[in-house]
Amino acid sequence: MRDSSPLSRRAALGLAAAVPLAAASAVPASAEATVGGERLGRSGVQVRGASGLPKKLTARSWLVADQKSGEILASYGAHTRLAPASTLKMLFADTVLKKFDRTARHTVTDADLADIPAGSSLVGVKPGITYTVEQLWLGVFLRSGNDAVHVLSHMYGGVAETVAAMQARAADLQALDTHVVSPDGFDHKGQLSSAYDLTLFARHGLRDADFRSYCATRTADFPAGGKKTFQIQNTDRLLTGAWGVQTYDGLIGVKNGYTSHAGNTFTGAATRGGRTLLVTVMHPKSGGSGVYEETAALLDWGFKWAGGAKPVGTLVDPLSEGGATATPTRKPVEGAAGAPVAAGDKHSAWGMVGGAGGAVALLAGGAFALRRRRRAVAGDDDSGGGRHRA
Repeated sequence: MRDSSPLSRRAALGLAAAVPLAAASAVPASAEATVGGERLGRSGVQVRGASGLPKKLTARSWLVADQKSGEILASYGAHTRLAPASTLKMLFADTVLKKFDRTARHTVTDADLADIPAGSSLVGVKPGITYTVEQLWLGVFLRSGNDAVHVLSHMYGGVAETVAAMQARAADLQALDTHVVSPDGFDHKGQLSSAYDLTLFARHGLRDADFRSYCATRTADFPAGGKKTFQIQNTDRLLTGAWGVQTYDGLIGVKNGYTSHAGNTFTGAATRGGRTLLVTVMHPKSGGSGVYEETAALLDWGFKWAGGAKPVGTLVDPLSEGGATATPTRKPVEGAAGAPVAAGDKHSAWGMVGGAGGAVALLAGGAFALRRRRRAVAGDDDSGGGRHRA
């Protein structure tokens, strides 16, 4: 069931020429292209024609946007490059989801699970068991299972191939703050994204019915071997109300994440009165529940002011769908706690090369892209405690 789409092949073909670009993109840049509007490159809160923003916002970066129009209603550090944790799985899904029919079946091998980072969040995929593609995606979206991610990546052609395709997709979406090292969002050095880019991934992903269905699923039965199953629950607390978090009326997804390096990250989407808003919150000081509380507060604000606030920027369209190429402007962007990819990190090294290969592939089309304790199956991806998780 290997995919060899033209985009992935182009990513691989750009390998040798892309090495210098890869090395450069692993280091947070001091100047980037301000995609989506000049105000998004400024420091401080960006808002026009509205007031009353939540007072207790501790996130290092956040953004509120209208899904349909793409208008950004307010932001703070929109292009700040930070470790994304499992929110990066939105890009993974948007890249790989349509490559396999959801009813297709795959028997997992030891090799499929051999390269999962120690400390990863897991759904409980086991070698020798046959899963449908739909079950694997439920493992990705509900439990943020890196085991499910790696199985799907191997089905796609391998981790390096998947990373290259994700980087190429990010370039097409004009998510120029994003540097992909691993498809699972784990704490690999140099793996970066931004509130702006994560919102782009959510916006584009939600256009797909399967993506939207998976991220809105609260519980599902997951194969345990033979005819046995066990129940898995979505780790999105705004969706399920777990751990004392109040559910958010109208929430339709999208993806949460936690690692010891990234802290908490979350992109949520909700619909009220026919309007769908997207909110991304990254690295709040308020901790596990705080990322949801701050998201809910920003959603409340957005629904109150959506008809009155003047946009401070926009979510651009993909280049492949007619989106205008972003015009580079020299704007300072805050660096993240990332570092060049370590040479001894197997997948990080491949991620650098593959990711840049994808970017080089898109250069030919006119796009310029400068840019794990092992969990028990019933654990919570972002509940705190433990060294990693993604």
